[in-house]
Amino acid sequence: MMDVKDKTVPRLIQEVVKKNPDAPAQYSKNAQGQFESLTYSQMWQNAIDFAGGLLSYNVQRGERLGLISEDCKEWQQADLGLLAIGAVDIPRGTDASPSDLKYILSFTECRICIVQTNAAAKKILDLKADLPDLKYFVMFEQPGQEVLDLAKAAGIVVHPFEEILEKGRAYNKENPSAFEDEIAKGNWDDTAAIIFTSGTTGVPKGVTLSHGNFLTQLVEVTDRIKLYPGENALAILPVWHVYMREVEYVILSQGCAMTYSKPIGKILLEDMLKTNPVILPGVPRVFEAVMEGIERKMRRTGGITLKLYNFFVRVAILHSRMQRKMLRQNFMPRQEITPLWWILFLIPWTLLLPLKLLGDALVFKKIRAMLGKNFRAGIAGGGAYPKNVDEYFWALGIEIVEGYGLTETAPIVSVRHITKPVFGCIGKPLYGINARIVDMEGNDVGKGKKGVLQIKGGTVMKGYYKRPELTAKAIDSDGWLDTGDLAIIGMGGELKILGRVKDTIVLRGGENVEPLPLEIKLEESLYIQTAVVLGQDQRNLGALILPNQEELEIWAKQNNVAFSDFEDLLKKEETYKFLDSIVRDIISAKNGFRAFERIPRFALLSKPFEVGRELSAKQELMRYKISELYAKELKAVFKE
Repeated sequence: MMDVKDKTVPRLIQEVVKKNPDAPAQYSKNAQGQFESLTYSQMWQNAIDFAGGLLSYNVQRGERLGLISEDCKEWQQADLGLLAIGAVDIPRGTDASPSDLKYILSFTECRICIVQTNAAAKKILDLKADLPDLKYFVMFEQPGQEVLDLAKAAGIVVHPFEEILEKGRAYNKENPSAFEDEIAKGNWDDTAAIIFTSGTTGVPKGVTLSHGNFLTQLVEVTDRIKLYPGENALAILPVWHVYMREVEYVILSQGCAMTYSKPIGKILLEDMLKTNPVILPGVPRVFEAVMEGIERKMRRTGGITLKLYNFFVRVAILHSRMQRKMLRQNFMPRQEITPLWWILFLIPWTLLLPLKLLGDALVFKKIRAMLGKNFRAGIAGGGAYPKNVDEYFWALGIEIVEGYGLTETAPIVSVRHITKPVFGCIGKPLYGINARIVDMEGNDVGKGKKGVLQIKGGTVMKGYYKRPELTAKAIDSDGWLDTGDLAIIGMGGELKILGRVKDTIVLRGGENVEPLPLEIKLEESLYIQTAVVLGQDQRNLGALILPNQEELEIWAKQNNVAFSDFEDLLKKEETYKFLDSIVRDIISAKNGFRAFERIPRFALLSKPFEVGRELSAKQELMRYKISELYAKELKAVFKE
């Protein structure tokens, strides 16, 4: 296990640099689209220089700096530099909404904001009247004249990233011990980042995470996801999301390199063949897209090739199902008698083995080659990993392991072991993390029973920034964090997530959606009485809609839509098309909704919700019950 005791993130990376100064740390594309590398010593020197540049502007320990950027080599260098001198980053993506940026940067009183692009800089400059503390920009992209003019008018000084590095080199030369003095002052419990996540009211919550929160996971996760100096891993997700951020610490802590790519099918596969990564961290949708891409290619080929492919995939999936039963590789909510599976499956397993090996030689080997010659595993996180995708890659001999976590746990709670995976679960909690399942009254229900997952340990956040009342609701007096997720602990100690109690929806692409604002907006329509937005672990959102019966019947008569009763009206194609046009018009960009918040399909309901069935005694929606009660309707809504 990795020793992280009494360290900070920069001190840990500093140790790695000393051991592997000439190993590649970062691969990024140049203007010609070719990958260029930076060694650990080069990356670290940039971090030192950036830290010196910040010190020259009198950045203090605990000072909060905005970091508005997607993943890139400069992000990691800047972040390591500011963390080394005890500053705190406030990360967000360049596509953040103006309202979110205004709230985040003003609430944390940022004096300095590190910005990747001119577009993001202009967005922030438009908010300057609401950001009285903001004085400086540091820009990764060369600032354009429009940004410089707007910044000058707003009284903001703009520095290109390279200029800060140059100032840092001069400062460090004049103050040769300053950096080492500052990095030595860092403590395990110091705040490293405040990462804002959406709240149920739409107001972002600032999750305060310490160096210790990030480092606790590295003790054991580096055994489950083992890397070696000189190897490389793809970085394709937004690093301001805590999942990718922690994965990058997993990579750097083991002296491995990060290769910056994009989660776009063609680009991703091309880069994998060019760089031969050992791991690919991604949201479930990335792996689903890879599977769909392979199958699409096979369908285009057609003929005997397609028939052989489909046959061998079916054989491999069936063979793998039997093998998992025989070798106890499945999640087990209750004890199973393993010898019984050997009696049932040994003969068919043996008969199918030659066919599976033939399929591997003729088909699966070529598919694995598409991922590069060194590929070891994919890490699926940020959303639930679909069972059909899990089975597909398992059958093809491509290791994809599922992990689980929350922003509030920095984030990794558990992840399957690459060399000892258990199917259908997220693995055991990591070392230093305790998990329990409780009922609605808070009683521990033990193994094999469904309940709410609670987490305790070194990864649990310090709290919500300036929101003690929310912190007290999330973490009890004994330190247990209520995840809001329904789960079960299996007989082997592994966790399986079954759904969510809390309202936040996480799509397969990792996007977090708060349903309440969408529902409120939909219910503004004259024709919609009640709307429930759903989509947990799905590719996109869906909804259950109860129309306003009186208004809809008036519309039908005015438009000559014949019907016998309300239920009959809801079955009419004209009715669905009419309501669909309303939904698409309301949940649209013009109303401030993002692309992944669109609702492509919905089901129509004829009866209002009832207390004790869909509603609590407080008339609040019980979403987890609604998902069960309307499973048939939702199956049609979310059909692939």
